[in-house]
Amino acid sequence: MRLRRIKAIAVKEGLQIVRDPRSLMIALLLPLMQMFMFGYGVSLDVQRIPLCVLDNEASQQSRDLIGRFAASRYFSLVRALGGQRDIAPRLDDGTCRIVLVIPSDFSRSLNDTGAGRLQALLDGTDSNTANIAANYAKAVVSAFSISLQLETVQRKGGVPQSLTPVDVEARVWFNEELESRNFIVPGIVALVMAIVGAQLTSLTIAREWERGTMELLISTPVQPMELMIGKLLPYFCVGLADAAICLALAVFWFDVPFRGTVATLFFTTSLFLLVVLSIGYIVSVSIRSQVGASQIALLLTMLPTTLLSGFAFPIDQMPALVQGVTFLVSARYYILILKAVFLKGSGLTALALPILCLALYALVLVVLAARAFRKTLD
Repeated sequence: MRLRRIKAIAVKEGLQIVRDPRSLMIALLLPLMQMFMFGYGVSLDVQRIPLCVLDNEASQQSRDLIGRFAASRYFSLVRALGGQRDIAPRLDDGTCRIVLVIPSDFSRSLNDTGAGRLQALLDGTDSNTANIAANYAKAVVSAFSISLQLETVQRKGGVPQSLTPVDVEARVWFNEELESRNFIVPGIVALVMAIVGAQLTSLTIAREWERGTMELLISTPVQPMELMIGKLLPYFCVGLADAAICLALAVFWFDVPFRGTVATLFFTTSLFLLVVLSIGYIVSVSIRSQVGASQIALLLTMLPTTLLSGFAFPIDQMPALVQGVTFLVSARYYILILKAVFLKGSGLTALALPILCLALYALVLVVLAARAFRKTLD
């Protein structure tokens, strides 16, 4: 294996990237588009839920309860309904996601028995939002109930502390504000690496077949390993550049905390790039059409990275069989590493197991990629 041959192939492929507008668009514009689309367009935080209220009592206590909902950042009071007949139309047209119905005997029941009942009607077309809205509503009502109990005890001369002999103080680590953007944006780095790396390299050998230059390439003394390294080296550098762009956008634009080290991030990114570049190269060798190779590479990288890596859906909530399949997805380990590096500040020692899995994955695919190309026209 000679470095001069590798350099020649790498320079040729680099010029091809510069001269090909499609490759440049994938390499430069796609990371920016994905970062902004996912960073701003995807959020798992449920806030400002449209709330309508049907207050059949209009008492001081009912208004206090409505005020608590209005003051919460999780609800947005959009309308006070005039009667029962207004509930269904407002839920149907999407004006409200939740309707709070306060009965006419709400205050009297509270004062006489110390207990009251409310009704919350929710739009269940989005079950996740409905469940979250119901839990938020229960939390607001629970806080209101506790405040009423404290007032009652104080009026009777009791000790308020006796109501809560055990108090739980929760403290969230690593993502203190519980912002979904803080764990979505690091995952976008894996998605960008997977799509850009596999998409670009899937065109390398297929392009030679379509343009009729494969015969010239085969007639040269270049060896298959030299060809693979020379073809993939420019895309490896492009991938690292894209990773740097994504890191800068995540930290300085989206304000995602970065508590790890840049060295750990780029070391693990290099391993993941070897995986996706090898996948793209194998596809390019196997399929002689650029369009076909590009589509297969997209299928093998984007779908598993999006659906089976923990980027969009938590793996521990998947069926047991699907959880087993996720161990075959390299992006699972890389996304785990990204979130740990960004939010936890984990180092190489703490991430030894996922790094080892990713390294083994890269080794296997590099070997398969090296054996995939044969200097024949068959």
